[in-house]
Amino acid sequence: MTLFDTIFEVIDLRSFSNLWYWIGLAVIWSSASYFVLGVPNDMVMRARREGGQALEDLEILLMINARRLLAISRGVGLVGLGVFSFIVTSLLVLAAWYRIEFAQAVLFLVGPSAFVAALRLSLATIIVEQIPRDEQLFSLLRRHRFVVQIVGLATIFVTAMFGMYQNLLVPHGF
Repeated sequence: MTLFDTIFEVIDLRSFSNLWYWIGLAVIWSSASYFVLGVPNDMVMRARREGGQALEDLEILLMINARRLLAISRGVGLVGLGVFSFIVTSLLVLAAWYRIEFAQAVLFLVGPSAFVAALRLSLATIIVEQIPRDEQLFSLLRRHRFVVQIVGLATIFVTAMFGMYQNLLVPHGF
């Protein structure tokens, strides 16, 4: 057995049969649904329950993170959007036309994450422009978190179905 064979035996390069891919997928979506604009959900719940200083801290932190996110998105601008579009299109061609499993797996991570990033930008814009308070703010945060959870759940389900299909379709080994 050569060194190359040993490496491929130890490190499974097939994405959908790799435990680390599934752990990464779960971590990405649990983090995405737990943090709304960088603010942990327990802080939102405490601010809603207690009000006062906790609510003030939440509003300040949300405003800071929203402004930061909008500044980053304005700085990146059209060039960043073009580069991102090129990468996603390349992944799509590699995944659909050439059926490269790694590209398929990355596309299942990047595609829905891009949708959630657009939702975050939208929420940040609303927070900066409208400056919602109290129940309106909690409603926005709750709705955003719910939509992210639905997207995450759907993504994990579709990825699992596609991954099982790939694992049954492609024989193990190289």
